[in-house]
Amino acid sequence: MADLEAALSVALQGAKGPGALVPVLQRLQGELGYLPGPALEEVARRLGIPPARVFGVATFYSQFSLKPKGKHLVRVCLGTACHVRGAPQILAELSRQLEVGEDGLSRDGLVSLEEVRCLGACALGPVVVVDGEYWGRMTPAKVTQLVRALRERGKGEA
Repeated sequence: MADLEAALSVALQGAKGPGALVPVLQRLQGELGYLPGPALEEVARRLGIPPARVFGVATFYSQFSLKPKGKHLVRVCLGTACHVRGAPQILAELSRQLEVGEDGLSRDGLVSLEEVRCLGACALGPVVVVDGEYWGRMTPAKVTQLVRALRERGKGEA
């Protein structure tokens, strides 16, 4: 992870005033992978914006995260159609196999696991989306395949 001061320097380069807030947050998250509280406070100070406004913007837009994220994002649909077809069991199995903590991050930091309410693919339920790739009609056996595929991707990125 980049040094906080270096990341702030990159993110704030040429930025002036409240109108620069969203681009600054985007650059900062690009540098750090997420938006830690101390960094948001410093952005507020340097842009002359109330900290509450900076935190409000950072929590309003779904593109921003206030906690570290894994290299891969796994979303499990828990909408009605997926739920009745076993999505809670799929989520539990993913969480177990990936060793996901309460923060939603796998122990090895490779994967962020999130619950969503609908992915718009009800006919394929239960559905899991991995980095934008849909895995439909999930079963515990497919969870094992998915986890194996994620670990293989992780090896290639090391």
